[in-house]
Amino acid sequence: MYFLGLDIGSSSVKIALVDSKTGKNLGVVQEPEEEMSMYAAQKGWAEQKPEDWWQCVCKGIKKIKKAHNVSKNEIQGIGISYQMHGLVVVDSEGSPLRKSIIWCDSRAVAIGNKAFSEMGESFCEDHLLNSPANFTASKLKWVQDNEPELYSKIHKFMLPGDYIAFKFSGEITTTVSGLSEGILWDFKEDRISTEVLNHFNIDQKLVPNLVETFSEQALVSKIGAEESGLKEGTPILYRAGDQPNNALSLNVFHPGEVAATGGTSGVMYAVTDNLSVRECARVNNFAHVNYQRDKVQNIGKLLCINGAGIQYRWLLNNLAVSSYEEMNQLASDIEIGSDGVGLIPFGNGAERMLLNKNIGTRIVNLNLNRHHKGHLCRAALEGIAFSFVYGFEIMQSDGIDPRVIRAGNDNLFRSEIFANTIATLIDQEIEIYDTTGAIGAARACTLKDGDYERFSSFAKNDHVMTYMPLKDKSAYKKAYDNWKTELELILNK
Repeated sequence: MYFLGLDIGSSSVKIALVDSKTGKNLGVVQEPEEEMSMYAAQKGWAEQKPEDWWQCVCKGIKKIKKAHNVSKNEIQGIGISYQMHGLVVVDSEGSPLRKSIIWCDSRAVAIGNKAFSEMGESFCEDHLLNSPANFTASKLKWVQDNEPELYSKIHKFMLPGDYIAFKFSGEITTTVSGLSEGILWDFKEDRISTEVLNHFNIDQKLVPNLVETFSEQALVSKIGAEESGLKEGTPILYRAGDQPNNALSLNVFHPGEVAATGGTSGVMYAVTDNLSVRECARVNNFAHVNYQRDKVQNIGKLLCINGAGIQYRWLLNNLAVSSYEEMNQLASDIEIGSDGVGLIPFGNGAERMLLNKNIGTRIVNLNLNRHHKGHLCRAALEGIAFSFVYGFEIMQSDGIDPRVIRAGNDNLFRSEIFANTIATLIDQEIEIYDTTGAIGAARACTLKDGDYERFSSFAKNDHVMTYMPLKDKSAYKKAYDNWKTELELILNK
């Protein structure tokens, strides 16, 4: 028997099939094989059709069933991970009224900033643990202000994962974790934030019904079964945004545990049970997957680094190199500190951890007579690692005291230079696991019954290696201090 895990990304939908008893990953498929379409009618906008996600889900399920000769009767449950902060609005028939305004759309920044000021920074910090910023509530307010006729037809708003669960089941629901990522949850009062709804003039009737993150959230309907190829009555057992889900995939549940991601962008996601925040302008705070009302108030502190793997990929595309492996080898021939060459890797838009400044990528101290592409490769790996360390220091100032750091075996953490630099400078072991968000979402179906021990045993089998902090950190410290000096010169201009 099996569980299905869905990871609804903005580039593609990934679907994993795992053994429901052992948690073993049997395979992952991607749909479409190329990137999904994204619409940008104006600068800073980013939209996708919710129907496209659903079509990819249905095609992917049929593809993975065929590839592994699995029948619909053998699938015991569905777990859903999804791109965070998006907005889907539907009419009374459940049909989308417009394209989804997705996570990287920045049109509602001014609305969120104005709300932060008008509602009061202290209220937002104490109750929401965040600024409303450019999240789902602010995006819904944008629709209200700019598309009033359409807004009047809205029956419910949803997050992307809520929409997929609805297409399976016909039921419109959400979770506390989902509402928190939309900045619609009051942590101090442990309820939906009526203050945010009232400030934005949003009727509470538009909010979906709440279900528990780990529970029988809904059952696949007759229509959902016909379209997806699953059995009618198959339960949806889990749903969470991609970053909380990534932490779950790495077995990060408890205060002091940190999940790190080194993909196109970088993320550090730390769990805490402390509701006090000092850096809500630079660090986001969401209800973690195991947050329980009136019981366990575990918070996931999320710090995003936009200019991470995209910087290394840019070098791959623009240097005379054939692969990341070649780049890593070139970098390994260069000493720590890249002979003075520094790379400031923030070239992928405004950086929230830098208070939304867009400073671009900078290469400093390059000597055209002495330095070559090996120095650039080393400086890039170090510069991206230094940005993680810089972000880690921000999180420490916000009260995080890490006990363990776990990361996926993705592109940046495959680099010994990158991982060793971070481990040594923050003086923490970094455990590497071979797993994905789709696999984690599938395995999370076991947590409906609260069996964390069983889930943990699945994750332990994925352990690949552990990077240990090096005893002599003087060269790393010198290189980091030089890099930070260059960054602060740029920030203080």
